[in-house]
Amino acid sequence: IDMPIKRIIAFDFDDTLVKTDSFVYVNNGESQLKLTPGQYAIYDEKKGDVFDFSDFQKVKNPREIKQVTKVLRRMLNKGSGGIYILTARATYKPIRKYLSEIDIDISKIYVTALASNDPRDKADWIKDKIDNEGYNDIYYVDDSIKNIKAAEKMLSKTNVRWKVQHVKY
Repeated sequence: IDMPIKRIIAFDFDDTLVKTDSFVYVNNGESQLKLTPGQYAIYDEKKGDVFDFSDFQKVKNPREIKQVTKVLRRMLNKGSGGIYILTARATYKPIRKYLSEIDIDISKIYVTALASNDPRDKADWIKDKIDNEGYNDIYYVDDSIKNIKAAEKMLSKTNVRWKVQHVKY
């Protein structure tokens, strides 16, 4: 049976659409680490770690990654489906503000802030969209190889059309 195509497009935010000077600080009692968004994405939490996300909630000194935002703009102009920004950040408002500042029409974009760097959380979010909202055509873009691999592992077990793209900047 031919089902209508229901497409979802999901972009990671940090180090995929933009470079920032927003950091996550990790205090383990002995020392404090200052992690970039890319380092946070692959950081393995250790017992006793205390995270400070206050800086990470801001989009500090943003530098647009034009090669990827060009793709985002093209998809927005084509009306290519549900377009999401899927972020490890805990708040969506600074992301929407930044996108608006670079003249991206935020009325057509949903921002989902997962408050987690666990790659399974992004994969589970995509799976939920497939299972509960009927999406059957998935396009996912991220700079983190851990997130890409988690999404590929989950998507390979589904019966939907999908493409994931790993970007490096």
